[in-house]
Amino acid sequence: MNAVLHMGLDIGSTTVKVVILDDKDRMVYACYRRHYARVKTTISNLIRDAYKRVGNRPLTVMVTGSAGISLARWLELGFLQEVIACHQAIERFIPESDVAIELGGEDAKITFLTGGLEQRMNGTCAGGTGSFIDQMAVLLETDAAGLNDLASRHKVIYPIAARCGVFAKSDIQPLLNQGAAREDIAVSVFQSVVNQTISGLACGKSIRGKVALLGGPLYFLPELRKRFQETLQLKDEDIIFPDEAQFFVAKGAALASKKETEIYFSELLERLPGLEQAQAQEIWRLEPLFASEGELQAFRQRHARYRASCQELEYFRGDCFLGIDAGSTTTKAALIDNEGNLLYSYYGGNQGSPVQSTVKILEDLYRRLPAGANIVNSAVTGYGEGLIKAAFSVDLGEVETIAHFTAAEFFQPGVNFILDIGGQ
Repeated sequence: MNAVLHMGLDIGSTTVKVVILDDKDRMVYACYRRHYARVKTTISNLIRDAYKRVGNRPLTVMVTGSAGISLARWLELGFLQEVIACHQAIERFIPESDVAIELGGEDAKITFLTGGLEQRMNGTCAGGTGSFIDQMAVLLETDAAGLNDLASRHKVIYPIAARCGVFAKSDIQPLLNQGAAREDIAVSVFQSVVNQTISGLACGKSIRGKVALLGGPLYFLPELRKRFQETLQLKDEDIIFPDEAQFFVAKGAALASKKETEIYFSELLERLPGLEQAQAQEIWRLEPLFASEGELQAFRQRHARYRASCQELEYFRGDCFLGIDAGSTTTKAALIDNEGNLLYSYYGGNQGSPVQSTVKILEDLYRRLPAGANIVNSAVTGYGEGLIKAAFSVDLGEVETIAHFTAAEFFQPGVNFILDIGGQ
């Protein structure tokens, strides 16, 4: 007779983890996969894959994770809060731990185990978690693994806010625009995660003794683990880093499932079609911006009334004027004549290097510039104003709000309100 297996489904904000334990709590199946917002499809695929591996065995199942409540209901399975699931796994597999730090896709958790159980978890903001790291990696045109590689070659650590991704970008963009090394920014991102976790969750409570580091980000990013160890001043022997640190919450759910009703694996498979068709009725949805195609067309026509008059650069002769907007994420350029006619324009991402993107623009512009056209003055605005002005000997630097107003006044004399949404 086949012994009962125990499955834990950890359905997180960015990943799905599936663990199956045997009757001696040994892992017989484990899979960690990003779902890219296709949660139901990913779960169905992993469950079917697990079935192929272990067959139609009797099993118990428990769901956990930030995205697991509705899915547990649709699959008619039990649900366990992830902090509790993690604690159960700690008690079973690493009972010597005094403190456990666990980072997920959008959650950060600290569990104090010595001197009374105390569990702490972040709120609704994903600042200082795996999603935050992913977002900062995109800013540096890499992924989380690339960020780790960059951080391993750092020389300087800068202060960066991790409470919010927007605040962090507000710190990082000026550093990029001022030429800070990507390696130094990468390690600074990791350090900001450490600072946010310790200050936001520990709140002054001492993190001492044997400290377990758990969760996907801490498993896959050794440089992040190093930042925790150095910041907490922990010796190597004080760090507990299990082989399956990324599966710990799922393992806790599997352990907790032992109290659930047994089913055969085939019964779980039979519930999957219902999962794929299910939809949460409680989701609140916005009304459409336009009630009809006519409203949309009227909107487009109204906003198309103010367009810059354009002239062909290749036929132009005379004086012209160059404006550069070195923004937080993009670089824009416009070349105009004495009448304000647009001769040349460019809009593109700066890939974290406003100098290189400006070089690209100028090289393209000078290739197109005819012999009789003369750039007699230039101005730069935006986040990278100082850097671009110094690097390219631009004639003028202007505060971007004044630049906005100057352009708005040209198109709409007497303008009294300007709304601009930029990269930062």
